[in-house]
Amino acid sequence: MVGGIIHGMLIKIDKAGRIVVPKRMRDRHGLRPSAAVEAIEQADGVLLRVAEQRPSMIKVDGLWVHQGAADSSVNWDLILEEVRAERDEFVSEG
Repeated sequence: MVGGIIHGMLIKIDKAGRIVVPKRMRDRHGLRPSAAVEAIEQADGVLLRVAEQRPSMIKVDGLWVHQGAADSSVNWDLILEEVRAERDEFVSEG
């Protein structure tokens, strides 16, 4: 072990395709149950790393922008119509 980091550790894959990350490694990287881990294919193998936590909304030039993927099962045109109708109603009442 160099500087508290484990090098060359063998981890076995079970019949269900699962691996167990050693406790010291989980603790060091803050991995808790249900934590997201990203699997990245590389030419020489697979890299596992803690998934980057990004907010789903960010402000760009004063406007809120969603960074995630839109749910394809949702009727976005209908939702937009409803939001516009609510806005128009609010403006006409005010």
